[in-house]
Amino acid sequence: MELNTALETDEQLAAEQVAAYLLDNPDFFAQYPNIVEKLEIPHAQKGSVSLVELQSEQLRKKVRTLNLKLSQLIAIAKKNEEIYRIYADLNIRILKATSIYDLTYILEEVIQENLQLASVSLMPFKGANALPEIQRRLFIEKRFKKEHHFFGRLSDHERKLLFADQVANSVALLLLGDAGELGILAIGSKDPSHFNPDMDTLLISQLQQFLGILLPKLLTY
Repeated sequence: MELNTALETDEQLAAEQVAAYLLDNPDFFAQYPNIVEKLEIPHAQKGSVSLVELQSEQLRKKVRTLNLKLSQLIAIAKKNEEIYRIYADLNIRILKATSIYDLTYILEEVIQENLQLASVSLMPFKGANALPEIQRRLFIEKRFKKEHHFFGRLSDHERKLLFADQVANSVALLLLGDAGELGILAIGSKDPSHFNPDMDTLLISQLQQFLGILLPKLLTY
């Protein structure tokens, strides 16, 4: 038994040494191609296959995986381009708005129909439909402590104040104006995870800037 154990240990060490040598010399089989033809590798589905066939199969799997990832990246790029074009068109349209009602209609049409989001609400701090002062302070103190935007979920009370009976399981809130003095644009999604703190803010921040330029003109009427 001791002899058998010693032999098994020697065989294991020899196998590990061979494996280490091959890893250190990846061109070994290129120098001795006749050895490759004689090697057979156990395969669960195909019995024994040659090393070349095994490597070819592994390469084919890698190519299929890379092609799948490339297709996914292309699809994401196309979707991002589509979203960018929608926002670019929206920014141009809102600059042509002549009233709060016109602006609200444009925002609802593009955000709900083109971007397929559930709800949108524009709550100015001035005018006939102004958000009451106490509610304004509530949102600014709770949701805009560090930034002029908030992405995430609201309490039932907050959601009711901004969206009434509209669906808003996750929201994007944009405080409008350089000092946050103009109002809040609230956008809601059915998906509870759609708007989250880690999402990119480039396009929605541009919309925020455009509204900050336009609203002072509309709120004077």
